[in-house]
Amino acid sequence: MDYRITQTDARNVAGFHLVGPWEKTVKQGFEQLVLWVESNQLSPREWMAVYYDNPEEVPAEKLRCATVVSVEEGFAVPENSAGVILTQIDGGDYAVARARVENHNFAAAWYQFFDSLLKDERYSIAPRPTFEAYLNDGNAEGYWEIEMYVPVALRG
Repeated sequence: MDYRITQTDARNVAGFHLVGPWEKTVKQGFEQLVLWVESNQLSPREWMAVYYDNPEEVPAEKLRCATVVSVEEGFAVPENSAGVILTQIDGGDYAVARARVENHNFAAAWYQFFDSLLKDERYSIAPRPTFEAYLNDGNAEGYWEIEMYVPVALRG
């Protein structure tokens, strides 16, 4: 899979933190997120899922993720926003790849991306969260265009 290494700015984000199998929690998190965004009439620039664990090392029931939208600096979580977290995705060097996801098979794109990254002789995967940004409304269009971000560091 083709990817590029880029310096990415930190992102302020708001949304929901969930624990459990990603195939269930991410869907649930986005259902909550859509309701929260619509009820507060927000206009997010980006919709993202953040992944905090390695599914090859952490049992499915303990996998952590967050479904979030980007918000401006100084954003205040509105009242009646139970469960909403306000946090930041760290900036830094990331490997970034684009993929088209069909049939909800996000895992295939991620596995292909990680397979490519593990062969990289210049960069190694850094121990920070990965995330994906959605470039379209997959529920409306029947497929998702995503950008996947994996933190990296020069091998040394």
